Amino acid sequence: MSENAVILVSGGMDSATAVYEAIHRGYEPYFLHTSYGQETEDKELECARALAEEVEAADFLHVATEHLSAIGDSSLTDDEIDVAEADPDAEGIPTSYVPFRNANLLSMAVSYAEASDCRALFIGAHSEDFAGYPDCRPEFFEAFQQVIDVGTKPETKIDLIAPFVEWSKTDIAERGLELGVPYELTWSCYRSEEPACGTCDSCAFRLEAFQNVGAEDPIEYESRVDRQ
Repeated sequence: MSENAVILVSGGMDSATAVYEAIHRGYEPYFLHTSYGQETEDKELECARALAEEVEAADFLHVATEHLSAIGDSSLTDDEIDVAEADPDAEGIPTSYVPFRNANLLSMAVSYAEASDCRALFIGAHSEDFAGYPDCRPEFFEAFQQVIDVGTKPETKIDLIAPFVEWSKTDIAERGLELGVPYELTWSCYRSEEPACGTCDSCAFRLEAFQNVGAEDPIEYESRVDRQ
């Protein structure tokens, strides 16, 4: 009998691959999708729902919040900050960083997991994320596991699993193609809900990953920048 796992599903390719990785490991997927005022929230929700139907998820929980958008200070949630063009030489924290977002999302996911008797919690963060986002670092997830352990009921056991945290986007694309992830049901663009812009950081990393594995990205782009 398989165990249950909550998976943070954004609608993007990393979390979609995490879904298929969890299923491959024998878990029954419980989807948690959040809308927090991001530019492409309608498209992301559409993709997350489509993926849930594709894998016949045991449950789909959509949580809409306003506090991250109200706090602002991110190009994803603040209309006064433009989504930047991709710049592979940029250093520091990108403007797309949503302050402490993963702690907020993981907290909701732990509540959902504990209430649903799930034994694991998956997140699709990877090495190119934590290069710019402090709440995607391995140390962050290790610390949050401790929060889970001390902040839930004594009988509750939830493993926080970030299977790709040391992987590149290319590694994720390669694994997803092996697992048969339907990437046509995913969306990564920070700026546009259709077609994808092709020039923001998220689009650029995604396109580069598909180029590296010699596969065609199945979603539509306004333009495609070759980063080779």
